[in-house]
Amino acid sequence: MAKKYNYGFPTPEEDPRFHDTYKFLRRYRDATYSLKVVVRQMEAQFQMEYGTTIDEFLDSIYAAGAELTGKEIEERAKSIERSNKMLKLLESSVDLLRNNHKHGEQYYWILYYAFLSPQELKNTDEILEKLEHHIDNISYRTYYRKRKAAIEALSTILWGFTAKETLHLLNQFFPES
Repeated sequence: MAKKYNYGFPTPEEDPRFHDTYKFLRRYRDATYSLKVVVRQMEAQFQMEYGTTIDEFLDSIYAAGAELTGKEIEERAKSIERSNKMLKLLESSVDLLRNNHKHGEQYYWILYYAFLSPQELKNTDEILEKLEHHIDNISYRTYYRKRKAAIEALSTILWGFTAKETLHLLNQFFPES
């Protein structure tokens, strides 16, 4: 059997973190809030230190041909950009699910009230109350069953054919030599 080369990184089969969409969703509100706070703090710091906005500052730096390589501000900007890209990936994946999956609209509202809305609802009763406007006669069992299905559907969008439930199919089409 051929040796797998993973270059020091765990393969998806070995490390469930690659596919823990539930944890990703659970952290969405906090990550969004933290990102907004950091951007706001950075904007305020720029205004105090340079008497200008970040955009105006960066425009003037780039217009002058200067670079920020190695500066603390560059590292902070890269960190913010990386976090923002992760959040945008999740948001675009949820939009894709909503607009293209056969149960997309229901799944969207379940994910929205459970994980994505700006304010976290207190409990499942509140979530079910909100969902009644979108899904007729939804029970606790149905909610939890559909929430699991929504997370699994979102996982296939986020992680593609490397998702745990599809690895056996991938191996059938492309067996290892």
